[in-house]
Amino acid sequence: MNNAIFNLEKPSNEHTLDYAPGCKERDALNKELDRLSGEVQDIPLIIGGKEFRTGKTGTVVMPHDHQHILAHYQMAGEKEVKMAIDAAIMAHKGWESLNWVERVSITLKAAELLSTKYRFLINAATMLGQGKNAFQAEIDSACEAIDFLNFNAYFTSLVYKEQPSSQKGIINRIEYRPLEGFVFAVSPFNFTSIASNLIMAPVVMGNTTLWKPASTAILSNYFLMKIFQEAGLPDGVINFIPGSGSLIGKAALGDRNMAGIHFTGSTQTFNSLWQTAAENISIYHSYPKIVGETGGKDFIFVHPSADPQEVAVAIVRGAFEYQGQKCSAASRGYIPESMWPDIRKRIEDMLSQVTMGDVREFHHFMNAVIDEKSFDNIMNYIDFARKSDKAEIIFGGHGDKTKGYFIEPTVILAKEPHFKTMEEEIFGPVMTLFVYKDHDYEKTLEICDHTSPYGLTGSVFSKDRSALNYACRVLRYAAGNIYFNDKPTGAVVGQQPFGGARASGTNDKSGSYINLLRWTNPRTIKETLLPATEFTYPFMKE
Repeated sequence: MNNAIFNLEKPSNEHTLDYAPGCKERDALNKELDRLSGEVQDIPLIIGGKEFRTGKTGTVVMPHDHQHILAHYQMAGEKEVKMAIDAAIMAHKGWESLNWVERVSITLKAAELLSTKYRFLINAATMLGQGKNAFQAEIDSACEAIDFLNFNAYFTSLVYKEQPSSQKGIINRIEYRPLEGFVFAVSPFNFTSIASNLIMAPVVMGNTTLWKPASTAILSNYFLMKIFQEAGLPDGVINFIPGSGSLIGKAALGDRNMAGIHFTGSTQTFNSLWQTAAENISIYHSYPKIVGETGGKDFIFVHPSADPQEVAVAIVRGAFEYQGQKCSAASRGYIPESMWPDIRKRIEDMLSQVTMGDVREFHHFMNAVIDEKSFDNIMNYIDFARKSDKAEIIFGGHGDKTKGYFIEPTVILAKEPHFKTMEEEIFGPVMTLFVYKDHDYEKTLEICDHTSPYGLTGSVFSKDRSALNYACRVLRYAAGNIYFNDKPTGAVVGQQPFGGARASGTNDKSGSYINLLRWTNPRTIKETLLPATEFTYPFMKE
């Protein structure tokens, strides 16, 4: 028996590869892109460590070439969801009783596998299946996924280290139990790293899970599952069940062993999950932990003292990297009137250089949006702006889904701050700007705070410290992650714990120990060394 007191050093963030022309990493990535694009994967369900095929299948295609099939995947039915629940419950006792050092050893091995052996595979799968360019895949499916695994191992050690004080004759301690039951994890299409963390954050704390991956991210998510298995994850700890969200959700949330939900996706879907859990509250063993990161209507707010070039770069990168398909993507901006002509010209100059195309052609800044449903939704917003007398499309505005789901980077100038595209989440390459009078800085900050139901990310550009401080106070609840003089995207694990409130989620800060605490069910243990032998107290004596 190993009785050593084990400590983990705080990790460093994973180094980002740049894939410059001629480097060996670029060659290795291209080889994986060629291999995966030349194959059709057969993706099964994985329940209790075993592969299952239901005969009901879906397809994974390239967003930039939707006739190109990358994989066929099996879809779970009610029977398979019940099998997955049984497998998770069966694996629970063994996994929770495993020493925490053994659990984090598995997550650390998974991180090492991603960093080395499978780095180019996971990036290529994310590029081809989810429409990311090489850089966006590298910072997501490689670096952030690795950071989540490494830092969560370290955060686990911090959580377990936190113990209450004891007094003479008494020993107090806290046992950080996992939840009593399984965690239902529902992951989105846009970040492979988020999919990994939605599963592995509860798992590292001793929980077992049902994983419902997004249908448009199944290729990379399947490879993640295989990597977790190779790292030594016991059978049944994670059960991989692609399929209909409504079917799987109903079956999972209707089981008395459902102990928690870990979710990233739309606000509407999260609200539905929460409502269903509330309706079923009387059947559960305990009140489920519900953790969700949902939508955003993220802003860039510019003070007249800001640098126009810095603002323009932040708008172009913040709004249009990965086609604006980030919950943190900039989608509304407030520009002072005195700066508008200069900033407008700079934005237009940059966007005129932006090209779109195949992810395997590395020179493209943008690629295709994820699927036809998303394409149609985004184009509906653009068409609404085109027909309105309260807005003007000043750049872009066109889309073509003939071969791939391509939409130009689009900038809308709104004539009033409550225009539809200033308020509603679009989740695409659309940025709406409102120009305000310079003397209305404070008034417009109040408008920014109350315009959207969301509260995820935002940024303020200013060289005036008092203006920054004032904005920080006014926008106190407008963003769970606020950036000074930077775009509102790109939170780094261990540096900027991520999450927002209002309609943007429960703000449980992934990338920090805060999120891990949600996957524990603490028990306080008090041991009295010499118990009392009389029931009376001294004050009772004459």
